[in-house]
Amino acid sequence: MAENLSEATKAIVRATVPALAAHGTAITAAMYKRLFQDAEVRELFNQSNQGEEGRQTKALAQAILAYAQNIDNLAVLGSAVERIAQKHVGLNIEPRHYPHVATALLAAIGEVLGEAATDEVLAAWGEAFWFLADILIGRERNIYEELQAAEGGWNGWRRFRVTAKRRESDIITSFVLSPVDAGPVVEHKPGQYLTFRIAMPGRAPQRRNYSISCAPNTQAYRISVKREPHGLVSSFLHDHVDVGGEIEVAPPTGDFYLPAEQQRPVVLLSGGVGLTPMVSMLEAIAGTGDALPVHYVHGAENGQVHAMGPHVRSLAAGRPHLKTAIFYQNPHDRDEKGVHYDEDGFITVDWLAENTPIAEADFYLCGPKPFLATFVRGLAKAGVPEARIHYEFFGPADDLAA
Repeated sequence: MAENLSEATKAIVRATVPALAAHGTAITAAMYKRLFQDAEVRELFNQSNQGEEGRQTKALAQAILAYAQNIDNLAVLGSAVERIAQKHVGLNIEPRHYPHVATALLAAIGEVLGEAATDEVLAAWGEAFWFLADILIGRERNIYEELQAAEGGWNGWRRFRVTAKRRESDIITSFVLSPVDAGPVVEHKPGQYLTFRIAMPGRAPQRRNYSISCAPNTQAYRISVKREPHGLVSSFLHDHVDVGGEIEVAPPTGDFYLPAEQQRPVVLLSGGVGLTPMVSMLEAIAGTGDALPVHYVHGAENGQVHAMGPHVRSLAAGRPHLKTAIFYQNPHDRDEKGVHYDEDGFITVDWLAENTPIAEADFYLCGPKPFLATFVRGLAKAGVPEARIHYEFFGPADDLAA
């Protein structure tokens, strides 16, 4: 990809790496401050990520630094580009939004770097930005077209009605969503998520991503939402969105999913509410009739917060190729080992090595950042190739890489 950038531009971008390493978060903070002066642009972002110790600001700074560091070999960023493009489609990012970002980014570089941001530096970063933007815009166009052409597919926001609401644990509730227009829905790939635009009284519409927790079908989607301690949207969904309520939904997106023709054994590894895409995968595998070996391994605090346990056990019942192992960190007295859970404490890489086909399996991971960091690194150290470690992460796309 990089051969289309001039050598002069690549040299200037490389030369800015030390400044980006030192001042990257200041640049992205200044960029977002400028961007958010436009209410339409501000609405495109999940504002909760802006407030959590600047997660989005730090993640973007890391992404820009990675872009500069790899300016001579941009092919290594291919997976990151795909993840960003998928997220942009969920958020309904359009080509008309990119000039806002370019203007804000270049102005922020000039503001933070001062005299070091010469005309040549700003021109080089302008060229580098639009080179990457054109790649994203092209990929996003393809995704939009594929979704529009698929049976039950759509672009933009579509109204869905809550047709069922189920309390899965003390902190997790499932919502079944069907289109208000009564038409079919596009079959998601197991592991993908939906993006929601949620109207809340007295506030601008809020956008959030929630993984789909059911098998692909053409009638409805299910999401299973954790009530976060200070979660504006999750609390609103739990407390105010009931059966009959309506929500705006973008079509399913995401680059984390189980392939239709999975060949190797599968380990579905999750912590907390990270089980949602894993249940989608497990339901999909159980529904095929194939004897693909699957190990569903999940960690929770205890039975009060553990969601969908009976459902998972029912999927595995009578299917010897589907094995489940549930870990409780601090089981309650009423949590019965061998009935509600299988192991005390935390999942470990050593346990996985002893109890799953670690030498040949594909690992699909989802959970909190410490959980993912532990197992993405731990499995790699145990010899699992990077190509067999797949993960979904709730938060800014590049936050985990830190």
